Amino acid sequence: MKIIPAIDIIDGKCVRLTKGDYSTQKTYNNHPVEVAKEFEAAGIKYLHVVDLDGAKSGNIVNHKVLKAIANQTSLIIDFGGGVKTDTDLQLAFDNGASQVTAGSIAVKSPAVVYQWIKTYDADKIILGADCMDRKIAIQGWQDNTEIDVIDFITLYKSKGISNVICTDIAKDGMLQGAANDLYTDILSAVKVNLIASGGIATIDDVLQMQQLGCEGVIIGKAIYEGRITLKQLSELC
Repeated sequence: MKIIPAIDIIDGKCVRLTKGDYSTQKTYNNHPVEVAKEFEAAGIKYLHVVDLDGAKSGNIVNHKVLKAIANQTSLIIDFGGGVKTDTDLQLAFDNGASQVTAGSIAVKSPAVVYQWIKTYDADKIILGADCMDRKIAIQGWQDNTEIDVIDFITLYKSKGISNVICTDIAKDGMLQGAANDLYTDILSAVKVNLIASGGIATIDDVLQMQQLGCEGVIIGKAIYEGRITLKQLSELC
């Protein structure tokens, strides 16, 4: 299973939110590159980078931070936040992203994402299926839809998507455990490479995701708050 630490960026800084609420912003480090280097030094290979300014504004904002991380580490980076156009997608790839997550755009302009799936290698595009009460949420989780998360994933699977990041927003940043039932239901309903995100609080939570059959797990606040150590994660890499 892939161990994937998260770096969420606002104003070029490494931050965390609770349940996607921007008013709960807590800054952990003013220099995201330093954080990324610590992950790499621990033997971690993957990194999840989210441009929260971009997610809110609808266009990529922190591409220079992405570029700096990519240039100064060998981490395999998946990037999301504000990717809405072909130009945005190319900007992310040009600045060092190995994969790009299509979230809001996959809801609002599916034809665009269908074309991306055809144009790029299937592994290059990740479906962002973030949900509240099993309904997809978009625009940096500020807007809710009535789209069922499993129906959403199933549709995109039929279009060629194989990699999916799913965050249960109610769990995100709460440090109370992941949405095990949700991930079990998804994996039972559709065969995808599922990356679990949200609520991870202990190393046991990480191991539970492995037992469920998740392709990977994204870990954020638990690392920054010292609930999970880099040494513990390095032993799983």
